[in-house]
Amino acid sequence: MGFMDTVKGWFGKAKEGTAELSEKAKPMAAKAKDMAGDTIEKTKDFVEDKVGKGDDVVAEATEDVGAVKEEAETAVEQVQDEVEGQ
Repeated sequence: MGFMDTVKGWFGKAKEGTAELSEKAKPMAAKAKDMAGDTIEKTKDFVEDKVGKGDDVVAEATEDVGAVKEEAETAVEQVQDEVEGQ
């Protein structure tokens, strides 16, 4: 019987240790979950800001391209007029 009592004692201690570790881990897991949520929210804000700035840059570049296109068309027309005039 001594052996069985020893084995039962080991399992009892293991069960108690596991329960203690579980209780200690719960607040840590909750804290990690909160931190992850904060990080996700900050990342979302960061990405939205960068996308907004990217949209502004694209709009500005589109305007610049339009202006360059008009200048190029005018230059081409002038060259065509000169060529036709000669």
